Amino acid sequence: MTTLQVFVYGTLKCGGHNHRLLEKDTFLGEHRTPPRYTMYSLGSFPAVTRRGNTAIRGEVYRISKQTFARLDRLEGYPSFYNRVLIDTRYGKAWMYVMDDALHGHPIITSGNWRNP
Repeated sequence: MTTLQVFVYGTLKCGGHNHRLLEKDTFLGEHRTPPRYTMYSLGSFPAVTRRGNTAIRGEVYRISKQTFARLDRLEGYPSFYNRVLIDTRYGKAWMYVMDDALHGHPIITSGNWRNP
C-alpha cells in the first residue's frame, strides 16, 4: 500500500469534526509552516492562501491512497481547494489551499484556527 503525507490545519485536526477521516492513519506530529500564507475563517472551517506572512499551525499525518481520495472529495479538490506540496519536519506533505484571496472573510493572524 502506498502512503502519502498530509498537513491539516482545520476540521481534520485532532478534535475537529472531520478528524474521523484520519483515525486509521498515522499521526506524525505538529508542524508550523514558514510565514508565507494567509488563513481566513469561512465560518465553520478555515482556508489558507499561498500569499501572506502568517505561519500556519497544524498536524501532519501519514495517510493511505484511499484516505487521500476521501480527503480530496471532502475538500472539493480541484474545484474548491487546490493542494500544494510543502516541506515539513516529517518530509513532504500535501496542504489544501485556496488559489485566490478571500476578500470579505476574517483573517486569522495567529495561523491557528482554534485560537485566532
